[in-house]
Amino acid sequence: MLAKIQHSIDGTIKMLFKLSDGQLVETVALVFRKKYTLCLSSQVGCRFNCVFCFTGKQKLQRSLTAKEIIDQYLAAWNYLKENKKTIATANIVFMGQGEPLDNFEAIKESILYFMQTDGIKLGPRQITISTAGYLPGLKRFLELPPINLAISLHCADSVKRSQIMPINKKYPIEDIINVVKNFPLAKKQYIAFEYLLIKNFNDQIDDAYGLFGLIKELKAIVNLIPFNPYPGTLFERSSKDEVDEFKQWLVKLRLRTMIRASRGLDIMAACGQLRSPDHR
Repeated sequence: MLAKIQHSIDGTIKMLFKLSDGQLVETVALVFRKKYTLCLSSQVGCRFNCVFCFTGKQKLQRSLTAKEIIDQYLAAWNYLKENKKTIATANIVFMGQGEPLDNFEAIKESILYFMQTDGIKLGPRQITISTAGYLPGLKRFLELPPINLAISLHCADSVKRSQIMPINKKYPIEDIINVVKNFPLAKKQYIAFEYLLIKNFNDQIDDAYGLFGLIKELKAIVNLIPFNPYPGTLFERSSKDEVDEFKQWLVKLRLRTMIRASRGLDIMAACGQLRSPDHR
């Protein structure tokens, strides 16, 4: 059930859903050139506790069922059709609350629904899964249709990455790279590496060279994301000039690189800011 809606000054919409057992999850609708992408949640909370992510502070409550994931999409899309007068189906990024590959069967069932159901029928390139590097799920990734993969990297140095992403201690980034380097990709398809820039932690030139060394053999694109603050965080986001400089270092190393603008900051809807209200 759609319980609450918030609108950002930049057009982003955050939707709060109340599940049948009273648990709450958030979904974000992002607009690019009048085309919407829905950032869906796969779990209530998350068990991997990445220190830059507000979701991890509430811990994992439970995984969503496939029906709950599908209903999340349908309710959000219907709202957009009724209120924003859009008729095009919305693309999907599984980048909301939770680790999608930690809820593999429900994610798989929902993806097949989105691709096969009349009136939706999304193509595989319209769906993206983001993972923090959950290796058991990643090893099953090719069981899914040829959708897009995004890896939340945020640091190429394994020791530093473990400081902000405890999952790296069990599933080191080097093991992740060894798995994905053999994934088949379409002609214009890339593995996306999400890189959250934290001031004075992972935004120096050595970090850029380390990132290049890690992924240079892959068909990859780097999405740079300035850190999005949340209540109680000790981190600071890199400045615009620092983000631009980091991008230029990567470009000179011939890595495909984009800066992903933070959207919905004023309503706590940007990357890493989602959290169920009862757990704020």
